[in-house]
Amino acid sequence: MKTVAVINYKGGVGKTSVTANVGAELAWRGHKVLLIDLDPQASLTFSLVQPDDWEKNYASSKTIKAWFDSLDDPTPTLLSGLITTPPRVAKHLVKRGRLDLIASHLGLIDVDLELATQLGGGTMTQAKKKYLKVHRRLLEGLSDLPNNYDIVLLDCPPNFNIVTKNAIVASSHVLTPAKPDFLSTLGIDYLKRNIDTLVQNYNEYAEGIDNADPIEPTILGIVFTMIQEYADQPISAQRAYIAQTKKLGIPVFNAYVKENKTVFADAPEDGVPVVLHAYSNNSHIAVRQGIEQLVDEFKTKLGLS
Repeated sequence: MKTVAVINYKGGVGKTSVTANVGAELAWRGHKVLLIDLDPQASLTFSLVQPDDWEKNYASSKTIKAWFDSLDDPTPTLLSGLITTPPRVAKHLVKRGRLDLIASHLGLIDVDLELATQLGGGTMTQAKKKYLKVHRRLLEGLSDLPNNYDIVLLDCPPNFNIVTKNAIVASSHVLTPAKPDFLSTLGIDYLKRNIDTLVQNYNEYAEGIDNADPIEPTILGIVFTMIQEYADQPISAQRAYIAQTKKLGIPVFNAYVKENKTVFADAPEDGVPVVLHAYSNNSHIAVRQGIEQLVDEFKTKLGLS
């Protein structure tokens, strides 16, 4: 099972759209996919589940927040018990694969503060053990999942808090969506350095500690979103930022997500990712085809057959 953390410090770069559509396209191709929404904004959740349904059937006990909250209980909640299959998506995947969800909660932001209080210790060994315990909670939780998933996609918040660090520790790979503009690409190098530091610190603390294997998440690369095309390529202003980003030494996907405010704005309300729609409009079809090309490249980089 591959686990991919989808993260960028900058919000509004299409992170949730990439997560939902990559997951949906993989499911359409026959894969069993689990989406876990770790962002307190819950955009991924509300793109697949109607708010009224969430309030009635998820909010009290069936979100990732409920799992974090229960970890120190005598009988903690299992991640597998939080998995749901969004019905509107399932209708599009009959005789295909499967797209499941573990929903988020607006109160997830408080979880990070609670995790932070569990750090520290009287001795260096105690501090290391607490650090590992806090940062590997999600990694251990994922071991409870059914073995039939091909891939888990973690939609991370736009920051580097402890919940995000849990996602990276739990992941085999990291994917970074980015919009080709100044603010969206500004923090990518900083994000890469922070990931490297986290991996280094975690592995140093894990050395000599029982049941704490080292981690080595692979950077899949940067996928550019909201691309405006001219003559079947990104416009010149966006090409400049794409070229600048490639100089950072971080892999960049050749495929990209084209901009179309109409289709991406309507998809969350409809509850079905863009890539699962059968469009008749040529510009809408082009958006879907761009996502399909992205998933082709994604599968190759991930080694997913």
